Amino acid sequence: MKQIVFIQHAADRLKERGIALDLVKETIRNPDRTDLENERKIAQKLIEGKLLRVIYEEEEAIVVISAYRTSQVDRYLKG
Repeated sequence: MKQIVFIQHAADRLKERGIALDLVKETIRNPDRTDLENERKIAQKLIEGKLLRVIYEEEEAIVVISAYRTSQVDRYLKG
């Protein structure tokens, strides 16, 4: 698997939102679903009743742009 790197924006948002880097990496490596939106990938994983969405670009490495948790599971997983 490619190396996973975090841009500063992503690192700041993860810290702000209390999301562990390991959860982000696990979501990218083993997503429940991956979507493509505007040339970016969105890995999604259901964790403790909430959906973790990780937005990233895949180049020589996997570059994490942002990540967030949402309770709107049906909106994203059933679409």
